Amino acid sequence: MSPMWREGNRFTLLPEAARFLPDMLAALESAEHYILVELYLMESGTLADRLSQALVDACSRGVAVYLLLDGFGAMKLSREDQARLMQGGVALAFFNPLGLHSLTRNLSRDHRKIVVVDGQVAYTGGFGAVDEFLAAWYEIAVRVQGPAVADWEALFRRLWRSRFTHHAKSSPRPVLAPRRAPPFFDDGAPGRVMPARGYRYQAIRRSLHGRVRGAQTRLWLCTPYFVPTFSLRRKLARAAGRGVDVRLLLPGHKHDHPGVRYAGQRFYQALLKAGVRIFEFQPTFIHAKFVLVDDWVSIGSCNFDHWNLHYNLEANQEIRSPGMAGEVQALFERNFAESHEVDARAWAARPWTQRVREWLYGFLDAVVTRLK
Repeated sequence: MSPMWREGNRFTLLPEAARFLPDMLAALESAEHYILVELYLMESGTLADRLSQALVDACSRGVAVYLLLDGFGAMKLSREDQARLMQGGVALAFFNPLGLHSLTRNLSRDHRKIVVVDGQVAYTGGFGAVDEFLAAWYEIAVRVQGPAVADWEALFRRLWRSRFTHHAKSSPRPVLAPRRAPPFFDDGAPGRVMPARGYRYQAIRRSLHGRVRGAQTRLWLCTPYFVPTFSLRRKLARAAGRGVDVRLLLPGHKHDHPGVRYAGQRFYQALLKAGVRIFEFQPTFIHAKFVLVDDWVSIGSCNFDHWNLHYNLEANQEIRSPGMAGEVQALFERNFAESHEVDARAWAARPWTQRVREWLYGFLDAVVTRLK
């Protein structure tokens, strides 16, 4: 069954950490009943300290606080920091810690980013509690108010009770606080929380592919790890062939996994030939994941590459709103202006060293893909 569209929501685009981090921390500081936080990455450092302090302070006010981290993504969160959280009253759990079980299970990760406060407001995006998000990585988030908050909360609650979630032995309060109903805004916009659960449930992929097939005027996609499936590449090329303005906003040379960039670059020539425009962001590593198709927007954790879609838990906020579409369009345009547009002729004449890197990392990507 496809997730439901909910009417009556308010969405606030929060580009860059300088906007979304203060907004989220202020929401945590105003919490009165409960806080739910689900993250893939949390590593000991300045940002983790700020988040931990906000959660412990909330506990001291009598707020019930629950922190769910991925068992792999949180491996660099020190035992001392974990103890500090639990001693401060935070209920701590880990999804699917690495163990002596199947390789496929170890590869299955919780890549979602969810913050819910009192059932009234939620946040999602591509953020984590690691110091790179303070300045080194470009990221965005969206604040959600309205009925869609209940769907974000439901995702958290379901995974908190999952048999794959391990609650820390010293963790207090493993039982979740009662839900609180979110508000409904008469002037709000429709929104849908779109999850994915590995190869068994790929609603995010189906939703994106459907939007790509039906695109009328524009199809702009930002993703940090561009290793698309053949099906998505074909749909992007066909959309450009129909006259749709198809643009990709991708990382430039500043990348946390350069090999992934090279593996994706092997598709540039065919896409450029089909009429797809490709922009490589220059100022820093762009870690954001957002899509604009006509007046439809999707923002969240999903990178839209075959690895994420096959193995990970993901979730995006979909929005149908001309106003939000206009804001996202402006965000894209600002980022395009700070990017290098790949020229088709220059790319066709690229040096052999670049071609070797594409071949090598493309081969490795193909091997990994076949192992799935």
